[in-house]
Parts: sequence; structure tokens; C-alpha cells
Amino acid sequence: MKVKDDKTVLHALSYQAPKIRLLRSLTIDGGSAMQVLDFAGIPEPMFDMPIFCANFFTIPSLSIIVLDLNPMYDTRTQQDYKEKYYLKLLPLGQKYAELLPWGDKITSESLSFFSPIVIWTKFATSQTKHDVLFSAFRDYFKAWLELVDQALPETNSLQILHNKEAQHRYLTWRAEKDLVRNFLFEGADSLGTKTFLDYFPEYRREDGSVNQKRSVIGKSYETRPWNSNGEFIGEMS
Repeated sequence: MKVKDDKTVLHALSYQAPKIRLLRSLTIDGGSAMQVLDFAGIPEPMFDMPIFCANFFTIPSLSIIVLDLNPMYDTRTQQDYKEKYYLKLLPLGQKYAELLPWGDKITSESLSFFSPIVIWTKFATSQTKHDVLFSAFRDYFKAWLELVDQALPETNSLQILHNKEAQHRYLTWRAEKDLVRNFLFEGADSLGTKTFLDYFPEYRREDGSVNQKRSVIGKSYETRPWNSNGEFIGEMS
């Protein structure tokens, strides 16, 4: 798809596979002015495995990056979930945390959806950094696909419902922030009936609308709030 300036091109890809409910990618090619990748890999609700997330934004002077296996459940409080999916991946996360350092302030709103191996970084755009980033993308995606291969379906109907709600909460959060809601985050309107404010009532304004300044609400973290052992060392808020 070409936008009205006839220079920017959007490419969209969509797949489904056993165990994977959605595997969707959107790229925005603005030539030398801007490049964007928005990529999501979301499991079927009978699996509680993490959601693959890659959000890359690049302009000539700056690249802003989030790369993660987003947890379905908050790893800061659910130790068993963290150990199940991230314990073996900590060396991978530590490797790229050193090569792609923490990208300055981020608020606590996002941390419940981030894992101990999240790459949140900003850097002066360069080919060297992009080569490191591409290597990280491949390694993280390979790690996620290995989790998909190893995943066994949940048989407890109550746990499947919990997984479904956890996924819906995640999709509702992401969709509220994204311009391509129906494509990348399909399920935000069909997996459940709760709204953004049902999940995140702290962002309700007096008139019942969503506080658009929510991204600046709460404690901010200027440095990485997990140590090399995957332990959360920031303050919960």
C-alpha cells in the first residue's frame, strides 16, 4: 500500500500456524527518511507461552527499539512463570543487553508486559548497530520458535480461560497504543469484552475517557530494572 505522498510504502503479512493464533508483520518503508517494523507472534490461548514482540523505528539520526518475548503473566511477581520460560534465556538476554544498552526512561506501565530479557534501547542510527539488532532479532525469534515447538497444550479449562484473559489484556494494552489495531492485534475485540479501562482503571479521567498522558504516569526507570539473574531490582508500583 502506498500512502498519499506516493513515497511511503506499507507491507503487511499475516500467517497462522499450529499453536500460533497470529503471526503478523507490518513494515513502513519511508526510504531514507523512516523505516518501521511492527511484528507480533501470538500463541493460541491453550498455551501460556510468551508473545513475540519486535517494534523497530528508525530515522536517519535515531533508532528506537523494543525486542522481547513478552510474558503472558507478570514475571516480577510470578516466579514460576519466569523460571518456566526465561531461566534458560537469561544468557541470551544478558548478551544483547550489553550490546544494546537500556534506552533511558520508561514507565512502570510497560514493565508488567516486559520480560527480564527485554531489549529496550535507543541508539544513533548506524549499520554496525543495525547488524547487531538483526542478529538479536534472529536469536530471539529462534528462541521463541523453540518454545513453540516444545509447548504442550493446557488441558485445564480454567487455566485456558486465564490464558485467554491474559492475552486479551495484553492485546487491549497494545491496541490502545497502535494505529493498526485490527491488523496486528486482532483479538482485542473478540477474545474478551473488557475494555482498556477495565484492565487499567488508573487511566480513567473524571469524564470517563482514557487519560492520553498515561505513558508518563507512574515511576520511570532510567536504567535496566532487572539484574543478570533476571531478578527485578526496581521498585514495584
